[in-house]
Amino acid sequence: MPGDDLLPLQTEAAAAIAAAATLEALEAIRVGLLGKSGAVTALLKQLGALAPEEKKTRGAALNILKTSLTDALAARRETLEAAALTARLTAEKIDISAPPRPEILGAIHPISRTMEEIAAIFGAQNFAIMDGPDIEDDWYNFSALNIPSHHPARAMMDTFYLNASHGNRPAVLRTHTSPVQIRTMLEWARLHGAHAEKPAIRIIVPGRTFRADHDATHSPMFHQCEGLVIGRDITLAHLKGCLIDFLHAFFGRPDLPLRFRASYFPFTEPSMEIDLGWDRKTGEIGGGGDWLEILGSGMVHPNVLANCGIDPREYQGFAFGMGIERLTMLKHGISDLRLFYESDIRWLKHYGFSPLSPAMLHEGF
Repeated sequence: MPGDDLLPLQTEAAAAIAAAATLEALEAIRVGLLGKSGAVTALLKQLGALAPEEKKTRGAALNILKTSLTDALAARRETLEAAALTARLTAEKIDISAPPRPEILGAIHPISRTMEEIAAIFGAQNFAIMDGPDIEDDWYNFSALNIPSHHPARAMMDTFYLNASHGNRPAVLRTHTSPVQIRTMLEWARLHGAHAEKPAIRIIVPGRTFRADHDATHSPMFHQCEGLVIGRDITLAHLKGCLIDFLHAFFGRPDLPLRFRASYFPFTEPSMEIDLGWDRKTGEIGGGGDWLEILGSGMVHPNVLANCGIDPREYQGFAFGMGIERLTMLKHGISDLRLFYESDIRWLKHYGFSPLSPAMLHEGF
């Protein structure tokens, strides 16, 4: 125990510590006792003027006092911190069963929603989703797709060429997601060989694409979804059945009138555009006597298969591509594509979708 003359200080300090109601008050007491100018610190500084024997006895008493006060301060701090945490938890408690406030509930962008619906519908048809880089080289974007350097189809795509290259090939912002189809076929041929018994290429490729075009129905950056199926016995009938089922499901119209019209793409042969029935005056889908182009498709050109190491004498397949903005505009009656990218929260609240209601397949069928 401390010396008799130290007992009043210890008793007074212990009472003050026990009575401290806040952490701030407790810290003030600690500084008053053990700080640079504290009462106990001042007593310790006086030890230097004492005789050796007296210094030894006095020092031991002061150390006992200091240890006692330090332990009391630590115990009181722990008690006050626990009480503060309890009070904070009580004050910050929320009712997690209460509905969210409308003003803080976000919305799913219509483009994201369309991509979710496309993934749900093709997912039910056993398609996998693939992705690839936005920056491609000239070979993946054009040459491998049967579009040589002199081909007029290159002029159809208003390409963004970059001041860079991949090896000796010019780099471009991809004009379509078809390069991912090329990458997928090359990888399949590498892993399985050109004469594999069970080819399993059945993919869709949603993603950003870029072309130098900008007006009410075109944007320099837009989204596409392309699809590819390769097999030994794939025919035009499979292509038509797949896309008819998709369009009927996506627009929720099992009676939606569709027609397949001959067209041209350098990477498919034969090639077809798909039109849906609509009313030009009212914009109603499925009504009226007019036709509106909705997507392109065709059987994969033998040159494309050969470029990817797949024998076109053994395998064939079909491919298709559609603009995600175009599908979204038709389904939801949006007249100007530029509105998708203006970041107007009022527009998003009107056309957006609840994040608590994900796209489900039954919504399309």
